Amino acid sequence: MRMLAFASRNRKELIRDPLSLVFGIGLPIFLLLIMTALQRNVSIAVFSLTNFTPGIAIFSFSFISLFTGMLIARDLSTSFLTRLFASPLTAADYIAGYSLPLLPIALVQSMLCFATAAALGLKLDDNIFWTLLTLVPAALLFIAFGLLLGTLFNDRSVGGITSILIQVVAFTSGMWFDLGMVGGAYKAVGYALPFAHALDAAREALAGNLAPVGGHLLWVLAYTLLIFALAILAFRKKMKE
Repeated sequence: MRMLAFASRNRKELIRDPLSLVFGIGLPIFLLLIMTALQRNVSIAVFSLTNFTPGIAIFSFSFISLFTGMLIARDLSTSFLTRLFASPLTAADYIAGYSLPLLPIALVQSMLCFATAAALGLKLDDNIFWTLLTLVPAALLFIAFGLLLGTLFNDRSVGGITSILIQVVAFTSGMWFDLGMVGGAYKAVGYALPFAHALDAAREALAGNLAPVGGHLLWVLAYTLLIFALAILAFRKKMKE
Protein backbone atom coordinates (compact mmCIF):
# COMPACT_ATOMS: atom_id res chain seq x y z
CA MET A 1 0.00 0.00 0.00
CA ARG A 2 2.88 2.37 0.73
CA MET A 3 4.31 1.70 -2.72
CA LEU A 4 0.92 2.36 -4.34
CA ALA A 5 0.62 5.66 -2.46
CA PHE A 6 4.06 6.63 -3.75
CA ALA A 7 3.02 5.62 -7.29
CA SER A 8 -0.08 7.83 -6.97
CA ARG A 9 2.12 10.79 -6.04
CA ASN A 10 4.33 10.19 -9.09
CA ARG A 11 1.29 9.99 -11.37
CA LYS A 12 0.21 13.42 -10.15
CA GLU A 13 3.71 14.80 -10.76
CA LEU A 14 3.60 13.58 -14.35
CA ILE A 15 0.17 15.12 -14.93
CA ARG A 16 1.47 18.47 -13.69
CA ASP A 17 3.76 18.61 -16.75
CA PRO A 18 1.28 18.03 -19.60
CA LEU A 19 3.47 19.75 -22.21
CA SER A 20 6.06 16.97 -22.00
CA LEU A 21 3.36 14.32 -22.33
CA VAL A 22 1.83 16.07 -25.34
CA PHE A 23 5.28 16.32 -26.96
CA GLY A 24 6.06 12.67 -26.25
CA ILE A 25 2.79 11.57 -27.82
CA GLY A 26 2.39 14.22 -30.53
CA LEU A 27 5.86 14.05 -32.12
CA PRO A 28 5.69 10.31 -32.96
CA ILE A 29 2.23 10.75 -34.48
CA PHE A 30 3.48 13.72 -36.53
CA LEU A 31 6.39 11.61 -37.81
CA LEU A 32 3.97 8.81 -38.70
CA LEU A 33 1.84 11.23 -40.73
CA ILE A 34 4.85 12.72 -42.54
CA MET A 35 6.49 9.38 -43.38
CA THR A 36 3.20 7.88 -44.56
CA ALA A 37 2.71 10.82 -46.92
CA LEU A 38 6.28 10.36 -48.18
CA GLN A 39 5.76 6.65 -48.73
CA ARG A 40 2.70 7.30 -50.86
CA ASN A 41 4.68 9.55 -53.20
CA VAL A 42 7.97 7.63 -53.15
CA SER A 43 7.41 3.96 -52.42
CA ILE A 44 9.81 3.00 -49.60
CA ALA A 45 9.08 -0.32 -47.94
CA VAL A 46 10.34 0.66 -44.50
CA PHE A 47 7.85 3.54 -44.35
CA SER A 48 4.79 1.41 -45.11
CA LEU A 49 2.21 1.40 -42.33
CA THR A 50 2.86 -2.24 -41.42
CA ASN A 51 6.59 -1.57 -41.01
CA PHE A 52 6.73 1.98 -39.69
CA THR A 53 3.85 1.93 -37.19
CA PRO A 54 5.53 -0.56 -34.82
CA GLY A 55 8.76 1.40 -35.19
CA ILE A 56 7.18 4.74 -34.30
CA ALA A 57 5.43 3.13 -31.32
CA ILE A 58 8.78 1.91 -29.97
CA PHE A 59 10.38 5.27 -30.76
CA SER A 60 7.67 6.96 -28.67
CA PHE A 61 8.75 4.84 -25.69
CA SER A 62 12.14 6.56 -25.70
CA PHE A 63 10.35 9.69 -24.44
CA ILE A 64 9.11 7.58 -21.51
CA SER A 65 12.77 7.23 -20.53
CA LEU A 66 13.06 11.02 -20.59
CA PHE A 67 9.96 11.51 -18.40
CA THR A 68 11.15 8.88 -15.92
CA GLY A 69 14.71 10.15 -15.77
CA MET A 70 13.70 13.76 -15.23
CA LEU A 71 11.20 12.86 -12.49
CA ILE A 72 13.56 10.71 -10.46
CA ALA A 73 16.52 13.08 -10.97
CA ARG A 74 14.45 16.03 -9.71
CA ASP A 75 13.38 14.06 -6.66
CA LEU A 76 16.97 13.05 -5.89
CA SER A 77 18.20 16.63 -6.24
CA THR A 78 15.66 17.95 -3.69
CA SER A 79 14.99 17.09 -0.09
CA PHE A 80 11.83 15.15 -1.01
CA LEU A 81 13.48 11.75 -1.25
CA THR A 82 15.80 12.53 1.64
CA ARG A 83 12.75 12.80 3.88
CA LEU A 84 11.04 9.86 2.22
CA PHE A 85 14.03 7.61 2.87
CA ALA A 86 12.94 7.58 6.52
CA SER A 87 9.93 5.48 5.45
CA PRO A 88 9.94 1.64 5.28
CA LEU A 89 10.02 1.72 1.48
CA THR A 90 12.79 -0.38 -0.05
CA ALA A 91 14.74 0.44 -3.21
CA ALA A 92 12.54 -2.02 -5.13
CA ASP A 93 9.42 -0.23 -3.79
CA TYR A 94 10.73 3.11 -5.04
CA ILE A 95 11.50 1.67 -8.48
CA ALA A 96 8.04 0.06 -8.70
CA GLY A 97 6.42 3.30 -7.52
CA TYR A 98 8.11 5.23 -10.31
CA SER A 99 7.34 2.55 -12.93
CA LEU A 100 3.62 1.90 -12.41
CA PRO A 101 2.30 5.36 -13.46
CA LEU A 102 4.29 5.20 -16.70
CA LEU A 103 2.80 1.98 -18.05
CA PRO A 104 -0.60 3.59 -18.81
CA ILE A 105 1.20 6.42 -20.62
CA ALA A 106 3.08 3.89 -22.75
CA LEU A 107 -0.19 2.08 -23.51
CA VAL A 108 -1.86 5.33 -24.57
CA GLN A 109 1.12 6.16 -26.81
CA SER A 110 0.88 2.78 -28.54
CA MET A 111 -2.88 2.90 -28.97
CA LEU A 112 -2.78 6.41 -30.43
CA CYS A 113 -0.05 5.41 -32.88
CA PHE A 114 -2.10 2.46 -34.12
CA ALA A 115 -5.32 4.48 -34.14
CA THR A 116 -3.60 7.05 -36.35
CA ALA A 117 -2.26 4.29 -38.60
CA ALA A 118 -5.76 2.79 -38.85
CA ALA A 119 -7.11 6.18 -39.92
CA LEU A 120 -4.40 6.23 -42.59
CA GLY A 121 -5.35 2.80 -43.91
CA LEU A 122 -3.80 0.16 -41.63
CA LYS A 123 -5.99 -2.95 -41.55
CA LEU A 124 -7.76 -3.47 -38.22
CA ASP A 125 -7.64 -7.10 -37.06
CA ASP A 126 -6.60 -9.28 -34.13
CA ASN A 127 -2.94 -8.82 -35.00
CA ILE A 128 -3.02 -5.29 -33.56
CA PHE A 129 -3.94 -6.72 -30.16
CA TRP A 130 -1.00 -9.13 -30.26
CA THR A 131 1.27 -6.32 -31.41
CA LEU A 132 0.23 -4.11 -28.48
CA LEU A 133 0.93 -7.05 -26.18
CA THR A 134 4.43 -7.54 -27.58
CA LEU A 135 5.13 -3.83 -27.01
CA VAL A 136 4.69 -4.16 -23.21
CA PRO A 137 8.21 -5.58 -22.60
CA ALA A 138 9.64 -2.78 -24.74
CA ALA A 139 7.77 -0.19 -22.66
CA LEU A 140 9.17 -1.73 -19.46
CA LEU A 141 12.65 -1.64 -20.99
CA PHE A 142 12.48 2.10 -21.62
CA ILE A 143 11.05 2.73 -18.17
CA ALA A 144 14.01 0.83 -16.73
CA PHE A 145 16.44 2.92 -18.77
CA GLY A 146 14.82 6.10 -17.47
CA LEU A 147 15.06 4.89 -13.87
CA LEU A 148 18.71 4.00 -14.24
CA LEU A 149 19.69 7.24 -15.98
CA GLY A 150 17.68 9.36 -13.54
CA THR A 151 19.42 7.67 -10.62
CA LEU A 152 22.93 7.99 -12.04
CA PHE A 153 22.74 11.56 -13.39
CA ASN A 154 21.46 14.84 -11.99
CA ASP A 155 18.47 16.73 -13.35
CA ARG A 156 20.66 19.07 -15.42
CA SER A 157 22.38 16.32 -17.41
CA VAL A 158 19.81 13.51 -17.56
CA GLY A 159 17.99 15.23 -20.44
CA GLY A 160 21.10 15.27 -22.61
CA ILE A 161 21.99 11.68 -21.77
CA THR A 162 18.46 10.53 -22.56
CA SER A 163 18.64 12.37 -25.90
CA ILE A 164 21.61 10.15 -26.78
CA LEU A 165 19.47 7.11 -25.95
CA ILE A 166 16.72 8.41 -28.26
CA GLN A 167 19.22 8.67 -31.13
CA VAL A 168 20.60 5.20 -30.42
CA VAL A 169 17.07 3.80 -30.61
CA ALA A 170 16.40 5.62 -33.88
CA PHE A 171 19.55 4.38 -35.62
CA THR A 172 19.92 0.85 -34.25
CA SER A 173 16.31 -0.36 -34.15
CA GLY A 174 15.79 -0.47 -37.91
CA MET A 175 12.83 1.89 -37.88
CA TRP A 176 14.36 4.27 -40.44
CA PHE A 177 16.20 1.72 -42.59
CA ASP A 178 16.82 -2.01 -42.70
CA LEU A 179 19.95 -2.85 -40.69
CA GLY A 180 20.80 -5.40 -43.37
CA MET A 181 21.36 -2.55 -45.83
CA VAL A 182 24.47 -1.59 -43.85
CA GLY A 183 25.30 -5.06 -42.62
CA GLY A 184 28.60 -6.05 -41.04
CA ALA A 185 29.50 -4.72 -37.61
CA TYR A 186 26.67 -2.18 -37.68
CA LYS A 187 24.04 -4.88 -38.00
CA ALA A 188 25.78 -7.02 -35.40
CA VAL A 189 25.78 -4.15 -32.90
CA GLY A 190 22.14 -3.38 -33.71
CA TYR A 191 21.06 -6.92 -32.90
CA ALA A 192 23.29 -7.08 -29.84
CA LEU A 193 21.09 -4.29 -28.44
CA PRO A 194 17.42 -4.91 -27.61
CA PHE A 195 15.78 -2.26 -29.77
CA ALA A 196 15.94 -4.11 -33.11
CA HIS A 197 14.57 -7.24 -31.43
CA ALA A 198 11.69 -5.24 -29.94
CA LEU A 199 10.86 -3.83 -33.37
CA ASP A 200 11.13 -7.20 -35.13
CA ALA A 201 8.82 -8.77 -32.53
CA ALA A 202 6.20 -6.06 -33.07
CA ARG A 203 6.46 -6.28 -36.86
CA GLU A 204 6.11 -10.08 -36.83
CA ALA A 205 3.09 -9.86 -34.54
CA LEU A 206 1.45 -7.27 -36.78
CA ALA A 207 2.05 -9.53 -39.78
CA GLY A 208 0.46 -12.45 -37.93
CA ASN A 209 3.72 -14.40 -37.63
CA LEU A 210 3.75 -15.22 -33.92
CA ALA A 211 6.31 -18.06 -34.05
CA PRO A 212 9.47 -15.88 -34.14
CA VAL A 213 8.10 -13.33 -31.64
CA GLY A 214 9.14 -15.31 -28.55
CA GLY A 215 12.83 -15.35 -29.43
CA HIS A 216 12.92 -11.59 -29.92
CA LEU A 217 10.97 -10.93 -26.71
CA LEU A 218 13.35 -13.11 -24.67
CA TRP A 219 16.17 -10.81 -25.77
CA VAL A 220 14.16 -7.73 -24.77
CA LEU A 221 13.12 -9.23 -21.42
CA ALA A 222 16.71 -10.15 -20.60
CA TYR A 223 17.80 -6.54 -21.10
CA THR A 224 14.76 -5.30 -19.16
CA LEU A 225 15.53 -7.43 -16.12
CA LEU A 226 19.19 -6.43 -16.26
CA ILE A 227 18.48 -2.69 -16.44
CA PHE A 228 15.86 -2.90 -13.68
CA ALA A 229 18.37 -4.75 -11.47
CA LEU A 230 21.02 -2.12 -12.13
CA ALA A 231 18.50 0.65 -11.38
CA ILE A 232 17.61 -0.96 -8.04
CA LEU A 233 21.28 -1.35 -7.10
CA ALA A 234 22.04 2.25 -8.08
CA PHE A 235 19.06 3.57 -6.17
CA ARG A 236 20.01 1.51 -3.11
CA LYS A 237 23.46 3.09 -3.25
CA LYS A 238 21.90 6.55 -3.38
CA MET A 239 19.81 5.70 -0.32
CA LYS A 240 22.93 4.73 1.60
CA GLU A 241 24.70 7.92 0.55
